[in-house]
Amino acid sequence: MSSPQGTLRQRNVPSTRKKTPDPAGADSELDSLVKANKQVTGSSSELDYKIAFTIITILAFVSRFWGIGHPNEVVFDEVHFGKFASYYLERTYFFDVHPPFGKLLFALMGWLVGYDGHFHFENIGDSYIANKVPYVAFRAMPALLGSLTVSVTYLIMWESGYSLPACIVAASLVLLDNAHIGQTRLILLDATLVLAMACSLLCYIKFYKLRHEPFGRKWWKWLILTGFALSCDISTKYVGTFAFVTIGSAVIIDLWDLLDIKRPGGALNLRDFSYHFAARAVGLIVIPFLFYLFWFQVHFAILTRSGPGDDFMTPEFQETLSDNVMLANAINIDYYDTITIRHKETKAYLHSHETKYPLRYDDGRVSSQGQQVTGYPYNDTNNYWQILPVNDDHQMGRHVKNHELVRLRHLVTDTVLMSHDVASPYYPTNQEFTTVPLADAYGTRSADTLFEVRIEHGKTNQEFKSISSHFKFIHNPSKVAMWTHTKPLPEWGHKQQEINGNKQIAPSSNVWIVEDIPSVAADSPRRQREERQVKTLPFLRKWFELQRSMFWHNNQLTSSHPYASQPYQWPFLLRGVSFWTQNDTRQQIYFLGNPIGWWIASSLIAVYAGIIGADQVSLRRGIDALDHRTRSRLYNSTGFFFLAWATHYFPFYLMGRQLFLHHYLPAHLASCLIVGALLEFVFNAEPSAEEPSYHEIKAGKKRAPGPQRHITARERFAGQSMVPAWIACLVMIGLVFAGWYFFLPLTYGYPGLSVDQVLRRKWLGYDLHFAK
Repeated sequence: MSSPQGTLRQRNVPSTRKKTPDPAGADSELDSLVKANKQVTGSSSELDYKIAFTIITILAFVSRFWGIGHPNEVVFDEVHFGKFASYYLERTYFFDVHPPFGKLLFALMGWLVGYDGHFHFENIGDSYIANKVPYVAFRAMPALLGSLTVSVTYLIMWESGYSLPACIVAASLVLLDNAHIGQTRLILLDATLVLAMACSLLCYIKFYKLRHEPFGRKWWKWLILTGFALSCDISTKYVGTFAFVTIGSAVIIDLWDLLDIKRPGGALNLRDFSYHFAARAVGLIVIPFLFYLFWFQVHFAILTRSGPGDDFMTPEFQETLSDNVMLANAINIDYYDTITIRHKETKAYLHSHETKYPLRYDDGRVSSQGQQVTGYPYNDTNNYWQILPVNDDHQMGRHVKNHELVRLRHLVTDTVLMSHDVASPYYPTNQEFTTVPLADAYGTRSADTLFEVRIEHGKTNQEFKSISSHFKFIHNPSKVAMWTHTKPLPEWGHKQQEINGNKQIAPSSNVWIVEDIPSVAADSPRRQREERQVKTLPFLRKWFELQRSMFWHNNQLTSSHPYASQPYQWPFLLRGVSFWTQNDTRQQIYFLGNPIGWWIASSLIAVYAGIIGADQVSLRRGIDALDHRTRSRLYNSTGFFFLAWATHYFPFYLMGRQLFLHHYLPAHLASCLIVGALLEFVFNAEPSAEEPSYHEIKAGKKRAPGPQRHITARERFAGQSMVPAWIACLVMIGLVFAGWYFFLPLTYGYPGLSVDQVLRRKWLGYDLHFAK
């Protein structure tokens, strides 16, 4: 299913290489299929395809660039990706959960037009005109890529040997889709992602068409270009991994076929097979990974100044950035200093107050009824802790060092931090954190109040510093790490964060920072610092650190969002996303696909699954309803498109993060390819009495030569009219055009709509603005 074989050689220039002859003295089954495919499309000349391609490409540019300057203010997620482009141009370090390639393209466009990055896209609705931002140039980048996506969709169908109506239908479904248009007219990453995904399919198809000419120049070219497209895909967003699954599945089946001893010319010997395997591994794994690393190297090379992303990185990483204020203000921590401790990831302060834990929790478990220790988001005197040595010797001026045991005294309540073998409020497996009176801390509960300061990547006797020392606070007797999370406690805990002891010490979510030392005066000599030199770190160490942080924060995107949606809603277009509104003119941009196009595509996906199921049942019952060539195309070429759709859709069901309609765009493009392929199947497929049946082929039988067996492919298809296909093509395009035009005001943001006009567009209860 995953290999686009049987449909991919119809436009190849005949090879000059000597091919392995068929054992029976005839062309291979695959080459017979290729010749027939040429005749299916033979009613349309090469010039017809080129004219249609030119017209569709022009229309794609018109639909994407038309009115691109409206609105002239920040829209939706332009606040993020426009800001990142500005940071690149200012060379200021920032953090984002997506890889850098797509954002670097925006920075490139800004650099080309001479923009200096002075505007930081802080709020939706901020004026581009007033702030003198070349926003049209920024939006032109995704518009260009989105226009080319339509062209690539057409080329995929053309390269796969489909008739002109099939090519036009598939490309038109993308051309006239409101979601693809809306997402490519704004400063967003999805235009880059979808184009890279489409290019990976096209390049692999062109590579596969050269399967009879392995290791030639063109064969290597398209293999490497496939890898480059895959690299651009995953270097834009991590969901680009799905394209690797698509191409990888096709490659695995292709390699499996090369081992088949029944293939024309016989199976490859193991040495030749190893060459094929190694070439694909280099072209589709090694080279894409090197390109992936290259974009991160560019990312690090540009972002050399301290910025808003510093806080996401370790002190060692921050020391590679110039002008890092936080590290410049780091202070050695001495025993008996008063400190405030903040969780690195949730930003909550270590906090305590006189309120006690309840006797019983909601699930019936019993607490210690000790003093609550919580995480609090605001600076407060209840966040003040004094760091004490194991022996309260009152020796001042002694620095705290890595791996030393300490106690923390809560100043307001004069109690000492403690953990013990009592379950925490939310985690029965984690230990409760509480406090005990100072006398008990140096008496009966002495051991339970001891904690180890474990600096991340720290060395023995390394000095413990504010801000720059990222550390884990390990309870000494039980070896659990102090930890917090974002789920708030009930009313009895004032809806603050739970602090508990995590048995898993390794996770980065256990890391804390000493934010300040309030006991050290602002003019104290301890706060005076010499100018420091910028340090360096090996590229791979910086890359690994950034990857860990990106993956962690990506997995934390689980909070609810008013416009989030679930994967089951996407194929049926049950809801969209509000991007922008303007009350005075009643204008709005509502991200929504073309309902008619999406419903056609989703319906035909179901039809395709039904056809495959019916064909398999028929074959089991000895009924051979399709000729071999049609079945090969249905299973291999259309199956390849179906695989692309499935691998870009079903994995989202496994994700726990926020999901939105735009995540379906790559899968939607694949569904458009399926529509074009099924149009071809419906109007060109027919049973064949001249060819051997499926069962005869499976049994290795051939029919006796006779007059019928030698009918040429051109004669067979000569009487096959393309009129029904053209009629179906025009009807489908007409319906999709009507849907595009009807929802056009929501896609382009103008003109404004009256209440009645808005209500007429709430087809499935879309949550549109100005509906009353």
